[in-house]
Formats: sequence, C-alpha cells, structure tokens
Amino acid sequence: MRQRKQNLDRFDGYVMNDIPIRLIRLSDMKFVGRGDVRKHFRSSVEHSYSYYPHEHVKYAILSHRWLDGGEPTYEEMKAGTASGPGYEKLKKFCEKAREYDTEFAWSDTCCIDKSSSTELDESIRSMFRWYENSTICIVHLAQSKTIEGILHDEWTRRVWTLQELLAPRNIKIFNKYWIPLTGHRNDKEDQESKVMETLETATGIPRCDLYSFSPHFLPQRLDERMAWAARRKATRVEDVAYSLMGIFDVSLQIAYGEGGDRAFRRLIDAIMQDGDPSILNWVGNHAPFSVSRAVPYSPESFVGSRNVMLDIFTQPLEMNMTSLGLRVSLVILPLSYHSHEEQGPLRLHVVLGCPLCPTIKVDINPLAHALEWQHLSQFEYALGIVNYSLFSERSRKVLGIRGKSVGLILYRNSCSSSSLSSLICNPRGTDFVGFKFASPPEETSRWELLHGVGLIEVEFPNIPSESLFFIDPEYLETVHL
Repeated sequence: MRQRKQNLDRFDGYVMNDIPIRLIRLSDMKFVGRGDVRKHFRSSVEHSYSYYPHEHVKYAILSHRWLDGGEPTYEEMKAGTASGPGYEKLKKFCEKAREYDTEFAWSDTCCIDKSSSTELDESIRSMFRWYENSTICIVHLAQSKTIEGILHDEWTRRVWTLQELLAPRNIKIFNKYWIPLTGHRNDKEDQESKVMETLETATGIPRCDLYSFSPHFLPQRLDERMAWAARRKATRVEDVAYSLMGIFDVSLQIAYGEGGDRAFRRLIDAIMQDGDPSILNWVGNHAPFSVSRAVPYSPESFVGSRNVMLDIFTQPLEMNMTSLGLRVSLVILPLSYHSHEEQGPLRLHVVLGCPLCPTIKVDINPLAHALEWQHLSQFEYALGIVNYSLFSERSRKVLGIRGKSVGLILYRNSCSSSSLSSLICNPRGTDFVGFKFASPPEETSRWELLHGVGLIEVEFPNIPSESLFFIDPEYLETVHL
C-alpha cells in the first residue's frame, strides 16, 4: 500500500505538470483537461517499485508545418465548428494516433487557448517536455512524397520543428498523402536506416543525437546545438529564442513584441548561468545594442566555429552579465604578434606566439573588421583559458591547467590612454586636513574579445592532453568582455 501511495503521488505530479494542459479525446474529438486525464489513468497506477507514469499516460502529439490559413482554432474546436483543410489534417492525425493505442492527442493548432497569456506562456515553456513525454510523435511532411523529399521539405527548416524532432522518444513520419515513409513502427528505432540518414543530411544533426537526445547529456556541446538551429526560420522573430528553451533546458518569460535580438540575448544570458564555456564558441557577428561584445547575434553566429573538446570534468565557468559587460574569470597567458596575411576581404590569418612557452604557435582567422589590421603589431594579445581548475588547500590556491587547454583570444591597445592623465589634478595640502592621498593608477585598456575566432585549443609541450600541471593563481584575472 505504501508503494502504491508513492506511485499515486508521482502519477498525480506527472499528470498535473508534465503533460499538455488540454488534450483531444479521440473517441469523440472533444477537449479534456488534466483532471479528466488523471481520472482516466488513475486505476492503472501499479504497486511496482519500477512504476514510470509516462509509460502509462499515453497520448500522441503532432509535428507539422502550419498551413497559411485554415488551421482549426481552439474556439472552433470548443464550439464544434472546425472545418477546412486544417481540420482534415487534424482528423488524419487522430486516425493515425489511434493505431498506436492512444486515447488522447495534442496539436499546437487548437489545443492552446491563445487568448490566455498565462496558458500560452506555460505551453511555450513546457512544449519540449510535452513532446518528450508523448507516446508517439506523428510527423506530417506536407511537401514530401518519398524519403528523399525530406531534404527539401520546409518542415526541416522551421525553428519549432527542431525540438519536435529531438524531444520525442518515438516518432512516425508520414508523407503528404499520410502514407508512412518506412515500415518501422518507430522511425527512431534504427540509427542506420535510410530515413535517419536522410534526416541527418537534411538537418545537420548527428544520427546519435536524432536517436537519443537529452539537454543534460555531457559534454553539452552548446555551440553544436546552436548551429543546428542556424538555418531555421520563424514567423515571429522571438520564436528563434523561445523555441530553443527546451533544447538548452532554460526558461524565459514569453514577451512577444520584445524583438528577436532582445529575446536571443536573454536566451544566451540564461544559458550562461549553467557555466558551460562552449556557449562562447562562436565566430560570427556579435549582438547589437548589447553591453557585452561576447554575446552572439543569432544561432547563425555559431556556424563555422572550431570543433573543440571540453571534457565532462571541466569546472563550470562563472559568467555574469553586468553593466560593464560579461564578467568572467580567465587564466590569462600573454601572447605576442608574429605575422599575418589577408585571406580575402573578410578574414585575416594571424599567427601569435606565447612568450611563456615559445614552442606554442596560435593560428587564428579573425574577422578583418575586428581589428585595425594595418596596426596588428601595436596590440597586446592574450589567451584566456576557460577550462582551468581552481584548487584550494588551506590558505593556498593553485590553478590546474590541462595539457590541451581551451581558451579565447583577447586583445587590447598597448598604448596607454591619456584620458585619465588629462583629468589628474594634484590637490594642495593646505586645502585638506587628514586626507590620505594615493598615486594615480597605472593606465591599461580593457581586454576585448577578438571576434571571428571563438574558442581555440592549445597543446602544451610534453604534457598529455587530459593531464594537469599547476601554476600560480596570479594568472587568474577577472575581465569584462
């Protein structure tokens, strides 16, 4: 009895929080709420120690491309007046859902009361989880007749369908005529199938991730996830950010009208709170109107970044957005200018050396407009290592550096600014009593992030990649980028 009571509590919590707010009952095409679903499945709760609610609370979910017009609305479904091509598509979906022994179904066209901002907000924040917990995700490709047609189907190029592909454990793909593209009951069950190979080609997502994806897999490879979304389009510009919340396991307040730039900056800020440095591995344009130039403009900024490996033992990197920029502590190692050459109108090839380790040469290809390239030798450069470890032993601290370290390229003007010196005035001692004066600070400009480079790997000589060597904590510096 005690075990069943625990299972009932788990069941109640699951139904009231982890499935859609509203479902379609397939027997009569009427809406039901979570309370109705709880009553329907409550008798199925077992005494078993291995009871998992998602295996018993079964519903189908639809993934599709919206029609330009004619999709059934919540109000029409509630009034029983839905009709037209969108409603015919919904009925076909429900017909296929019944073949999977489900009694309930969900579609984003009509199962959300969009007149309720509270319901819309919860639905958008929860949608990844709703797809993840579905028994089967029915995919309708309105532009495809064959598996090869997937390569050109608009379904593979929309922002919302990315999570609809990744989140479900089971998917079944139908062509424009509602004919299944394969004989499999679950099109994810065989990684080597032709449909999985075609999906990999069409989306740029590795088959292993298509087969089984979780936002919590380590290493997280946040830069790679962003690149998956780079070529996808949205009708509402804010959806570029909102559609990625589940894939990065973050939550944002929904605020249509804020603009795509602001929404994406908020997404990046939320992702940075997790401390994974791979979110810094981008090479495109930075976000406009941001206090930090370390914030990328969009998912497209991540296309073309280097493939760097951050192992699962990398300590979280504390990153905080402030009025001065992105505040982050990096291990700063000086670099020196060696040579450069132009590579077309947009890129440079720059070689930097490391005075502290002369065998190291850093080859980078920054954007040409990121520096006054005619004066490259007049800048100071540094490697800001992100995958270091900080160890404390009593009152002593040391930095652990990996044989293969990963870092950002920073630069600053080596010439001191005269802005402060022009303001200095030495007070007369007769005008002040008891003041403790100090000498002016030494002037140095702030480190800036060199754009178009992203994260780079540096291998220290004669030290295995994953081994550590230890250096003085004086190299750890807090910067604002």
